[in-house]
Amino acid sequence: VLLDAERANPGDLSWDELAALGELVIYDRSPEDTVVERCRGATVAITNKTLLGRSTLEALPELGLVSVLATGVNVVDLEAAHVLGITVSNVPDYSTPSTAQHTIALLLELCHHVGEHARGVREGRWSRAPDFSYWDYPLLELDGLTLGLVGFGAIARRVAAIARALGMHVLVLRRTPQEEPGVRLVDKETLFRESDVVSLHCPLTPETQHLVDERALRWMKPSAFLINTSRGQVVDEPALARALRENVIAGAALDVLSQEPPPADHPLLHAPRCIVTPHIAWATRAARARVIAVTVQNVRAFLAGAPMNVCGP
Repeated sequence: VLLDAERANPGDLSWDELAALGELVIYDRSPEDTVVERCRGATVAITNKTLLGRSTLEALPELGLVSVLATGVNVVDLEAAHVLGITVSNVPDYSTPSTAQHTIALLLELCHHVGEHARGVREGRWSRAPDFSYWDYPLLELDGLTLGLVGFGAIARRVAAIARALGMHVLVLRRTPQEEPGVRLVDKETLFRESDVVSLHCPLTPETQHLVDERALRWMKPSAFLINTSRGQVVDEPALARALRENVIAGAALDVLSQEPPPADHPLLHAPRCIVTPHIAWATRAARARVIAVTVQNVRAFLAGAPMNVCGP
């Protein structure tokens, strides 16, 4: 049973390889009160964001595998699944190239305001200009500036490689003090104080929740940018909105928020110099194709008695 197909595949990809593994029932979306009935009798449940909590799993004695169409598995009660003997699999690293690319796209938009300038040209601003060129916003060259990466997993490593190609110096804050070529390991305060751009690539844990708080924001240079493509809760969002209004930092760009979709009055939707995109860093066609391909492998491996990409409590 595929509980929320359209989130990963709005119609531009195929589920045929998955269907070849056995009887497949597909639902575009599954409201919470339909999940048990829809999964009743199924051996495998596939979900992207549909919740599978303890009571749901306990009501499905025939369920053997929950395969998550994502890397994060917070939609599944892993402890309950473990107790009930249900395997949980995920899709690691599928979005690394796409998320790194989106991170750099956000950074370049902060530097060049391409969207705003293109909009101005379309509205006639260039046609009315007295000179051959104009710019309505400061334009920033990245060569020689410093990028601070919070976390240094696969996505952050890819971002670091692109940043170095642009001539940036790279600082890293990570849990394990392992030296890496081409980057400098620093503590939190040093990273926030010395970076011209801080980019977040860490998982959400009790230690990283609100890691970017008012104190960290005030460590940053007034000319610095903050980018978040990790999890919304890593940032104290009201504190960031205040920092932008009070010119504590120069700008921010975020692809994730603590509540998604956000309420219309979310403070960052109305903060100055703040770019917000709707959690799309993962959503290129290539990345979504990898999600489906690895999910097929997960299901095939489980049916063969050798589960892969298994997640524990």
